[in-house]
Order: sequence, then C-alpha cells, then structure tokens
Amino acid sequence: MTERWLPRLWMVLAAVAVVAVVGAIGGLSLVRFYDDQLVRQTEGELLAQGAVLVEVFASKLAERLDDERAYGLPVRVARPRAADPTLTPLVPVLSANDPVLPAPPLAPPANTAAEPRAQDAALAMAALLDQVSHTTLAGLRLVDVSGVVLASSQEDVVGHTVEGRVEFQRALTGEAVSLLRERAPDPRDTALEGLSRSNAIRVVVALPVVRHERVWGVVMLLRTPMTLAKAVYGDRRSLGVTAAVLGGVIALVVLGLSIAVVRPVRALVRQTRAIAAGDDAGAKAITRPRVAELAELSVSLEAMAGLLTQRAQYIRGFTASVSHEFKTPLAAMQGALELLEDEHDALAPEQRRRFLSNLRADVERLTRLVERLLLLARADVVSVKAETAEVTPLVRALAQERVEVSAEEGLRAAMPADALAAALGHLVENGLEHAGPSATVRVRAARLGAHIVVDVTDDGSGISASNAARVFEPFFTTARSSGGTGLGLSIAASLLKAFSGSVGLVPSEKGAHFRVEVRAA
Repeated sequence: MTERWLPRLWMVLAAVAVVAVVGAIGGLSLVRFYDDQLVRQTEGELLAQGAVLVEVFASKLAERLDDERAYGLPVRVARPRAADPTLTPLVPVLSANDPVLPAPPLAPPANTAAEPRAQDAALAMAALLDQVSHTTLAGLRLVDVSGVVLASSQEDVVGHTVEGRVEFQRALTGEAVSLLRERAPDPRDTALEGLSRSNAIRVVVALPVVRHERVWGVVMLLRTPMTLAKAVYGDRRSLGVTAAVLGGVIALVVLGLSIAVVRPVRALVRQTRAIAAGDDAGAKAITRPRVAELAELSVSLEAMAGLLTQRAQYIRGFTASVSHEFKTPLAAMQGALELLEDEHDALAPEQRRRFLSNLRADVERLTRLVERLLLLARADVVSVKAETAEVTPLVRALAQERVEVSAEEGLRAAMPADALAAALGHLVENGLEHAGPSATVRVRAARLGAHIVVDVTDDGSGISASNAARVFEPFFTTARSSGGTGLGLSIAASLLKAFSGSVGLVPSEKGAHFRVEVRAA
C-alpha cells in the first residue's frame, strides 16, 4: 500500500458526534429563535398600532385643550432617540426568555371620575378602536393619567382602573414599555377559537401619549402571540423542504459512515476468510481502507498471512531435511545390523569391528543431530529479555589453541550473555571444523556506531561461491562424512535474530569471514 494520511477511527466517530450535536443544538436553537421571532413579531405589530393610536388620541385631545403645556404630568424618563433627533423609533426588544409576570387581577371600578376632555377624545375614537381590534385581534385601551380606562375594545373594563399595574406606572414616566404576562384561562379557549389561544403568555405594550414633554395619557395594547404549532402549520411547506434537506444530510452521514467504516470492515472480513482458506491473492491488504486503524489492521493481517505461509514452507522444508538427515544413518544402521545378524559367523573379526564402528559413528551423528535440533528449536522461540552482555570478557573466554581473540574495553551488547556466547561459540567451532587442522581462527570485537561488531575469520581455504549462499541453511554441511550436522550456523543466526542482531558472510581474500552485529547496550 502507498503511504497516505487516513483519519483515525476516533476522528470519524467524533465527526459523526459533532454533526449530531450540532444538528440537535441547531434544531433547539431554531425552535427558540422561532419563539423569539413570534414574540417580537407580536410586539412589533402592537408597537405599530399603538404609535398610530397615540397620535390619533393626542390630536383628538389637543382639539379639546385650551393650554396644551399645562395638561398632564411631566415626563421623567426620556425616550431614546436615533441619530436624527427628530426620530423616536420604537424597536421590539422582547424575547421568549424574558421574565413572565403573573396575570393581573381584573381591573376594579375606578373611585374617581375620568378626566372629561380625555374621555370625550376617547369616545370619539371608540369606533376606530373597535374596528382595529376586530382586524388585528389585539386588546386596545385608552387610559387617562389617573389610570381610568376611557375606551377599550372590551366594553366591560371602561370606567375601571389600571393604576396599580407596573406597565401603566412606567408608561406615566414617559417610557415605552413592553413586557410578557401570563395569560389567564379563558372560557373561549376551544379548538375552534384557533391555535393562538393555547399560548400561555401575552405580550403587553404600554405607550405614553407625550406632547410638550408632558404625558397626556397611556395607550395599552395586549395580544397573545402565535404558537409555534400554528406557525409551523402556516410554514408547513417550507418546513417540509427543510425536513427533506435534514433527511438528506442524515442520509449522507449514514452513507459516509458506510463508506468510511462498514465497507472496509466487510473487506477485512473477506481478507480474514481468504487467509483462513489459504488464498494468497485474497490475503492482500485492502486497497481503500478509509480509516487509519483499518489500514494498519489490514496490513498486519497481510503480514501475518505472509509469515504463516513462510512458516508453513519452512516447516515443510525443515521436515523434509530432518527426514533425510535421519533416514540416511538409520538406513545404514539397519543394513549393518541385518548383515551382522545374518552373516555374523561368516564375517572376519576385523569386518565385524568395522561394522560396529560404523554403527557407533551413526549413533553419535544421530545424537548430535538431536542435540542440535533441540538447540535450534530453543533459538527459534527464545524469549527476548531486557538483558545485557559484557562482550569483552565473553570474547576473551573464547581463546584456545588455534583461536586468537581481541576486544575493545567496555563493550556491552543488548542481548543475554548466554545467547551471544552460544552464537559466537558456533561460529568459532565452524571455523575450527572447516578451515583445516593448521588454520587459525581470529575473533575481533569493536564498537561501530550504535552496534557491537564481532568479526570471526580464519585463514583456511574459504567458502566457494556456490556454497556461500547456503551456509545458513539448516542441515547444509560440507563435512557430513566427519559428523557435521549443518545446524551450527543456523542456530547462531536464529539466536542473533531473536535479539535484533545478525550474522553474515563477508567477502574475504583468504579464508572465511563472518561478521556479527548486535545492538550496543
């Protein structure tokens, strides 16, 4: 596989979780935003109606006043103005999260009479209030500065007082007031009256009638905002399109997960089944893993399959070699025993001794084979331990007749001392056995970078090019007649490999030159 960046599985799952959370939060925010919009829409409509009613009421009242500057109460709170000082805009400010005041008690009858001129102006607007209320469905009230209701879209509250209500008290200071109140249950709340009556809050707006920096009265408006259910029903087509889009997004997320995870996992299942069936072609790593962990798993499965195949081939070859190595001496022993048994009396004593000597040599060879096979088996499955070996004294201990040694001081190798000693011992033994009776074996140890290098050389006849490629094969030997088993170098190579070391045959002008490399401690 070509090396390329792939997302981790946790990244994919995190991305899906983020999409789900964002979608949920977005949906909740959309609902809350919708609630805010419905409240502000109602507030804006009431402000617009109230601004018109304020102007009409002010003009009607001004027609009945002799001194406009002496009427009413002084303004105590200045209304915010725009950049243009002639403008006093009314901007919706409510949201669904604002505090909701309790529903007010029914307005009690007023103890004082209404201001006559204000009442006369309000009566002139009664028909207008009724018409506007029927059109906008808002509750409308005109109130004088003492809190007496002068005119209303609901006739049963005319002559009652709203003096104690907070919105009225704040409006008397000159402030434009918008707030939310609980909606008291109404006997008319039935399904036939419309979905808006199911809302539990009302928007209340109180606008002061201001002229010459004096408050002449208050216009109070209230209305129940449209419910989310009714708004959704009204926008059912656009919301249906939105739902379809969201459904498409969810489908894309599911498809993305399928492509990123499900398909590669299915490919991994097919790969494992191919490995179990011994199908080398199907055991190859999947080409599009999509996710890093799945890519690593697939590559590991391919490597495992290759290792299993290699092991199986090694076992088959090893079994054939063992069979051959044991069959030859066993056949010779069986023939010698049959001859001694059948022709014992006819054979001369020298012949019987020669046959017995051959039998002893074959037994000794089989014994060496069994011992070396046990060593090779232990070398192949040796446990890697975090041990170190003092190389200098270990190399010096190899010194004997025909063996010269030298080593730098303080050399330490990252492998157990017994394993390194066994590997070097097999190399020295191989040199003494194959270099000839008069040859000398030299062992030199030195540090080279991050490794310890041990050179084992001899001044014998060397190794031919045809044999050089096979010296580490199990059972390959050129000294079979003298009892060689062909396992010494294989054992040395296996021991070193178990601890990330190596041994190789280095070209040499004379004799054989083996180089051992192990990691320095």
